[in-house]
Amino acid sequence: MIHKFKLSGFNILLDVNSGGVHIVDDLTYDLLDNVEPPFEEHCPADVLAKLSKTYDANDIEECYQEIVQLYNDKILFSEDDYEKFALSSVASPIKAMCLHIAHDCNLRCEYCFASTGDFGGGRKLMDFETGKKAIDFLIEKSADRKFLELDFFGGEPLMNFEVVKQIVEYARAREKECGKTFRFTITTNGILLTEDKMDFINNEMSNVVLSIDGRKEVNDRMRKRVDGTGSYDKITDNFKKFVSMRGDKDYYVRGTYTKYNLDFSNDVMHLYDMGFDQISVEPVMADPSEPYAITEGDLAKIFKEYEVLAEKIQKIQAEGKFINFFHFMLDLDQGPCAIKRLRGCGCGNEYVAVTPDGDIYPCHQFVGIEDYKMGNLHDGTFDDEMKKVFAGTHVYSKPECKKCWAKFYCSGGCNANNYIYAGDIHNAHKLSCEIQKKRLECAIMLKAVKMLDTAE
Repeated sequence: MIHKFKLSGFNILLDVNSGGVHIVDDLTYDLLDNVEPPFEEHCPADVLAKLSKTYDANDIEECYQEIVQLYNDKILFSEDDYEKFALSSVASPIKAMCLHIAHDCNLRCEYCFASTGDFGGGRKLMDFETGKKAIDFLIEKSADRKFLELDFFGGEPLMNFEVVKQIVEYARAREKECGKTFRFTITTNGILLTEDKMDFINNEMSNVVLSIDGRKEVNDRMRKRVDGTGSYDKITDNFKKFVSMRGDKDYYVRGTYTKYNLDFSNDVMHLYDMGFDQISVEPVMADPSEPYAITEGDLAKIFKEYEVLAEKIQKIQAEGKFINFFHFMLDLDQGPCAIKRLRGCGCGNEYVAVTPDGDIYPCHQFVGIEDYKMGNLHDGTFDDEMKKVFAGTHVYSKPECKKCWAKFYCSGGCNANNYIYAGDIHNAHKLSCEIQKKRLECAIMLKAVKMLDTAE
């Protein structure tokens, strides 16, 4: 399988199964519209006649022979060696947890998938005993995995920061007993981000996600406080101070875009101009009846905006400056391991979410969906059969994914979005897929051009 596209003046060719990326000339690009394996000894007469209206016949034959040679060398139209890994996939130890330290929030973001912080179950904070049990559960279920990941999530985690600190202290003590190493992260809207909290987070958290939507008018339209006022001025001051104290440790600012800001490249550049160089801006997935919801009718505008963003980032990089846009991160050399390519985030298998009540779900976006409740820490239950279902959920168990060129990069997409918006974890959510494929094309273009510049 191959995928080819034109972007930023380049003809780009991806060999899907090998991951090889090539920048090709117009003749090669057009010829590949007309030929595929099995190849004949010479370019088919009908293809030669068709393309001879534009190209020299000798050049066409020569190009055809080069394509045949690349096929014989397993560089183009390479075989799929991944399906055998998928069919033999088994349940893995749990290595990561999203700990819902607070089902409460001091913002009332209009688009919030978590029902403005309480996930539809009432506002509550996790107590330390539940947090301890979560750490013990993760250690037990991690088997021989040494490195474990835990993300403090909400709601707003800083509303329960004393318990965050207690849990970190408990986990650090248990590391020594069990031969484990915890990697903590935290996601925050920044309202309560005081200097003492910054110090603790910088000492203990390997990564930090800072939630802000971009320009003031964009952010304050959707990310309002409980009293209806905007949050931009408060959080930008806090985030700037935090990043200045963070040093070289990982962080990123995470924004969103809705129908209200389909010019989101301006939000990315706004965040960059404020001094943030690690940036993610995500599309909001919502019921199409919501006024802010992105629909398929918005795709053309969204696609163009990603192209605009790619051009802006390309210009910044050409000037020798640094910017990392999360969704344009792509490794064309090695890439993720085979299992990661097939199953993505590991939702429900390697990764689970735990609520303040101790309920266990496949991930944070499944929280509150009772059909996907996997167990509870306090009564000692855990659904291993559901875990096996998620272990077997990969690109070859999803009919649309199996035949898609992007499958080894998106790994089947978000299982929660597939369930919520397409009715089943094995169904592809078309809107998410189309956006993801466009982002991938932009990312491939940026990486390919950079490799081309390096080669020259």
